[in-house]
Amino acid sequence: MKNYSLVILLVALSSCMSIRRQNEQRAACISPDELKEDVDYTYQKLQQMHPKLYWYISKQELDYKFDSLKKTFDQPLTPLQFYFKLQPVIADIREGHLSLRIPRKKFTRKEIKALEHKKGMFSRFEYYIKKDQLFIIENKDSIEHIKPGTEILSINHIPVSGYIQKYRELISSDGYNTTFQPYFLKDVFFNFYTAENGFKDTAYIETLYNGEKKSYTLRREHKSEKDLEKDKAQEKRTAEKKINDYVAYSNSYNRNFKFLDNDSTTAYIKVKSFSRDYSEKFYKDAFDKIKNAGAKYLIIDVRNNYGGSLHEINNLYSYMAPEPYVLIKPSQLTSRITPLKTNYFRKSNAFQYAFKSLAYPTYVFAQTFSTYKKDGKVYYRMKADKSTKPKKDAFQGKVFVLINGGSFSASSIITAKLKYDKRAILVGEETGGANDGTVAGFYSYQKLPHSRISLPIGLLLVQPNIDFVNTKKGVAPDIIVKETMQDIIDHKDPQLEWVKKEIAREKAK
Repeated sequence: MKNYSLVILLVALSSCMSIRRQNEQRAACISPDELKEDVDYTYQKLQQMHPKLYWYISKQELDYKFDSLKKTFDQPLTPLQFYFKLQPVIADIREGHLSLRIPRKKFTRKEIKALEHKKGMFSRFEYYIKKDQLFIIENKDSIEHIKPGTEILSINHIPVSGYIQKYRELISSDGYNTTFQPYFLKDVFFNFYTAENGFKDTAYIETLYNGEKKSYTLRREHKSEKDLEKDKAQEKRTAEKKINDYVAYSNSYNRNFKFLDNDSTTAYIKVKSFSRDYSEKFYKDAFDKIKNAGAKYLIIDVRNNYGGSLHEINNLYSYMAPEPYVLIKPSQLTSRITPLKTNYFRKSNAFQYAFKSLAYPTYVFAQTFSTYKKDGKVYYRMKADKSTKPKKDAFQGKVFVLINGGSFSASSIITAKLKYDKRAILVGEETGGANDGTVAGFYSYQKLPHSRISLPIGLLLVQPNIDFVNTKKGVAPDIIVKETMQDIIDHKDPQLEWVKKEIAREKAK
């Protein structure tokens, strides 16, 4: 027992020292020559591992951007300063999954515990971005009685418009999509902000509402005992929470099912993320209810769904397919050894490392035989690129799919396939992910040698099994219906309402 306690103590001390070293390194300056080496390393690894690097940008143009960036380094920079110079070039590649990890301060367990006992400051609002403006559209706790529709003009006397312009350069969708940035930027705006400015206990904001300017001081309040008890209750995983994939952070479910009318003819499935967790049980239960009710219409809502599991979307499609189908084309990668570059031991503690070491030969064997060569190209074996049979008694009625600029990655894969197969009517706006596929699958996490910034590189070219449109944009809706900020504030849903009216019109016939 003494030896065990000593091991725990040593691990804790090692962790604290590691965090301290990382934070010191984050604050240290890197010489111009070392910054240039990090740029060269980044480009070299992208050329080695990214299977479609020049999809949306020519090699000549990308060469020029990296060379031009290196010429700007005439003085030392911290890793964070370097990030804000390198990431815009990465974003110009126009691959939505490809992005440097922003170097942020690491927290000790004690610091994390202290933050957990405090309420968020900016996270207690919901936001909306329009051009260079940031609006509050929901005030969850009625903080300072700030009304939805209030624009935040500045934070600590610095104009918000400047932050938006700066952060927008860090974000790209797949290709030349025009809808993704506002959705994603509103979700990550304060991730960038706190990485730059740290976690403060107060913030001074200037606002504008109905032509009237006001100022407020936001505070990071301590949670009450009631709040802490509520947090514990939310963390408990009941059967319902598992099947509907409950997210404690937002106190919401990733998956929801219901009927929209009294006669149960219209079923509605909302999926916020294709997380795969308990998804098979969820879809089986949902489609059993749809079948038993004799529903004629199905609405699948993947708005604001940034993607996730190919397995889940393949399973979902099987409940709607009229005949056997193939979801995706064979997934290409750069070489047969690429799958072995996925950082097998990443984020492993001492005990996990020991276990993984024993299993490593099996892992290498499996990955080696997961690739094959055809027509001079290398592919990775995937279940989703094989023929899949529809589920027995799959839904045969009419399907509508709600999409918007927040529909990304796997959401775009399934909607592109549904549209191509003429299995659904897409309603809303262009998706944030590309119609013709993306590069993701699994990743190789590269660490830049001097700045120590992490660069996850997607290794698989994943494309829906369709005839490509080559627009270099998102999946286009069949019916364009826009949603305004005022719609959100008023809890109106014009996209869903359009579908409900269309169904009512068809029923009336």
